[in-house]
Amino acid sequence: MTTETTFTPELLDQLLANYEKPEDLTGTDGLFKQLKKALIERALGAELSDHLGYEKGDPAGRGSGNSRNGTSAKTILTEDGETT
Repeated sequence: MTTETTFTPELLDQLLANYEKPEDLTGTDGLFKQLKKALIERALGAELSDHLGYEKGDPAGRGSGNSRNGTSAKTILTEDGETT
């Protein structure tokens, strides 16, 4: 993974559109926590697709005996605490 990630000004404007105070970024339901959750969910979804050998919704998984069978809430521990 590269460490030279560039965020366009337009993307940052979108992310900060509702920013009014520091808690909007760092609070319990702040942008940082929302971003972390979204990134973790995307990574775990990609990991599952790689493990199963097909993408979500792909008919190739039907009846294979190793298919997606729903979701349930999970809690993981990050350096910032628990994330559901």
